[in-house]
Amino acid sequence: MSTAPESSMKRESVLETRSIDYVPRAERHGKVWHQGPFWFAGNFVLPTLVTGFIGPVLGLNVAWSILAVVLGAGLGTFFMAFHANQGPRMGLPQMIQSRAQFGRRGVIVPFTATVFVYVGFLVFDVILATQGLQLVLPGGKLVWYPILIIVSIVIAVVGHDLLHFIQRWLTGLLVAVFAIITVLAIVNYSGVGAAIATDETALGWNTTAFLVQFSLAAGYNISYSVYVSDYTRYLPQNVSAPKLITWVYVGAAGSAIWLMSLGALLAANIPNADAIGAIKEVGDTLFPGFGTFAVLVSTVALLSIMGVNAYGAMLTGTSAVDGFKRVRPTQRLRVVGLSAVGLLTLLIALLIPDAYLGSFTDFVIMMLYFLVPWTAVNLVDFYLVRHGKYAIAEMFSPKGIYGNWAWRGVTAYLIGFVAMIPFFYTSFYVGPVAAALGGADLSFVVGLLVSGVLYYVFSRNLDLTAEDAAREASERTLEGTGH
Repeated sequence: MSTAPESSMKRESVLETRSIDYVPRAERHGKVWHQGPFWFAGNFVLPTLVTGFIGPVLGLNVAWSILAVVLGAGLGTFFMAFHANQGPRMGLPQMIQSRAQFGRRGVIVPFTATVFVYVGFLVFDVILATQGLQLVLPGGKLVWYPILIIVSIVIAVVGHDLLHFIQRWLTGLLVAVFAIITVLAIVNYSGVGAAIATDETALGWNTTAFLVQFSLAAGYNISYSVYVSDYTRYLPQNVSAPKLITWVYVGAAGSAIWLMSLGALLAANIPNADAIGAIKEVGDTLFPGFGTFAVLVSTVALLSIMGVNAYGAMLTGTSAVDGFKRVRPTQRLRVVGLSAVGLLTLLIALLIPDAYLGSFTDFVIMMLYFLVPWTAVNLVDFYLVRHGKYAIAEMFSPKGIYGNWAWRGVTAYLIGFVAMIPFFYTSFYVGPVAAALGGADLSFVVGLLVSGVLYYVFSRNLDLTAEDAAREASERTLEGTGH
């Protein structure tokens, strides 16, 4: 697999030519501040709103729900934002970088979980987008699901720059529309003060519900960790790390906290609230039809993030295949990969129950379980073990220095995951520790600590000096002759 630029690969091309391969410095472009609106719009979607429903549904009042959201999203985005710094330093998609910790084939473990995340979000996005369109247009699932999936695939085929452009311009529209929706919700539902004043059970406190909402908010934004470098890898290598991390953090955390908190307010005041109906109801209090307009704006945002999810699923799926059989990251392969993702999404979306809130909750929790050990291993390796220095060309070589199965990363990941199991709390399994805590799920704390600490300990005897020569040769290959 060639990691070097080909003569036909030019920035002027409308369609993105890069895939899982390295982005040469000559092709780097973009501004750091663009990351703020990109991740703001990317996170300002209806599934984010739905995540905020969970606290009130479980009996937590609005104030405590918002506090859980702020703490959870704030923590989860911390990990996500620090992954963003890897993109410009390495010029690689997020999950390809994991070959250094897990090996070319060992990454199949986190890769499988990552594809699950992408496809899962695509499924819920297409369901909600269809419900939004059905407010004004005829047609059922068999009409809109394929149309929406095809449009998202087209966006993903055009690729990186189009996705950034759409997200940047969507941000202003979303802020304007949902500022109005938020004000209307606060005016119409005095839920925060009333809930605290009238609740007779410890001022609306519910320990289990608080921890569930906290974990869901954290897991939701941790799940974006698998995306981040896909959209920072084109930035110049020497961009400021603090500025990049800050822009990503502010964008992703800001939209999550805003929309989840709004979701908590709506769920606490609208019986059996659903995302589409709640927005429509609140918006129409301004004037009939504004609620429908707000839903349609949300649907456009969903369509954009579907393109982001399809793009990421294609990159991760291609990376997984390349670990076992070398592939050329051509545009044709991208289309084939995206089509496979689209078909899988369509099948699952058609099979999922209409009452999706329970399924969505379990989905977000499962994301947390599978991704937490990976993010711990990946960040510890980048910041504490290798300090951002990698022989990138070796990640693409079947006989490279990182090997096919890197025991340190795989072992730390698996032990961390197993250590989390007693703390699991889902609709289909409750671990003994979670049961003893009354349903509180603290598994992600355990996973972060166990996997991160173990990987650091395992890497104490890693001979990093042996990588120096390989890193120098890699630099010549990537930025020199290209062969």
